[in-house]
Amino acid sequence: MKLFSFWRSLASYRVRIALNLKGLSPEVIDVDLMKGHQRDPKFREVNPMMALPALVDGEGPALFESLAIIEYIDEVYPQPPLLPKEPKARARVRGLAQIVAADSHPLIVPRVREYLAREFKIDEAGVAKWAQHWHQAALSGLEEHLATEKDTGTYCQGEQVTIADICLASQVAGANFFKVDLTPYPTVNRIVAACAKIDAFARAHPLKQPGAPATT
Repeated sequence: MKLFSFWRSLASYRVRIALNLKGLSPEVIDVDLMKGHQRDPKFREVNPMMALPALVDGEGPALFESLAIIEYIDEVYPQPPLLPKEPKARARVRGLAQIVAADSHPLIVPRVREYLAREFKIDEAGVAKWAQHWHQAALSGLEEHLATEKDTGTYCQGEQVTIADICLASQVAGANFFKVDLTPYPTVNRIVAACAKIDAFARAHPLKQPGAPATT
C-alpha cells in the first residue's frame, strides 16, 4: 500500500487518521504542494486532478478523493468501523463530513489560492481573508449542528469515532493554519480535543509529519 501525501494537505491528514485507526502503515510518498510537485507529469499519471491524497492498494489505478479513500479503507478493513450502522446516523455523519470535504475545503486549497492571486491580483492578506471566511462559514454550520442535535456525544456521533470526527479534526487544523479564532465554536473545540487524545489522530497531525515546520 502506498499513500501519496504532504504534511500540510488537510485531505491527506484525513486519510492518515483513517489508516492509523485501522492499524495500517502504508509507504508514504511525499508530494510537495508548496513546490508544485503535484503538477509533475509522473504524479499526473497517478491523479490527473493533481491533488492529494492518492492511495494505491495492490493493483492500480490509484484511489483518489479523501472521503472515497476513507470509505474504501472502511469497507476493506472493517474494524473499527468509521460509519454507524443505522441509516439516518450514517447520513448525518456523511453530511457533517461533507460540510468539510465538499463545502469548505475545496475553496481554500492551494490551486484556488494561487488562482485568486494570479488571475485577480489579490494580495496575500486578501487570500488569507478569503480562506478565513470559508473556514468560519463551515465552523459556524458545524457548531450549530453539533451543539443542538441530540446525536452529538463525546464525538460527532455519540461515542463512536467516525469520518465526521476525522473531517472535523482536519477543519480545525486548517483553521489554525489560517489563524482563525476558534473561540466561537466550543462544541467543535471539545470534540477535536477529545479526538486529539487518540493516538491515531495525534500521530496523523500535519505538524507531526516529516517536513513540517516547528511552528506555522
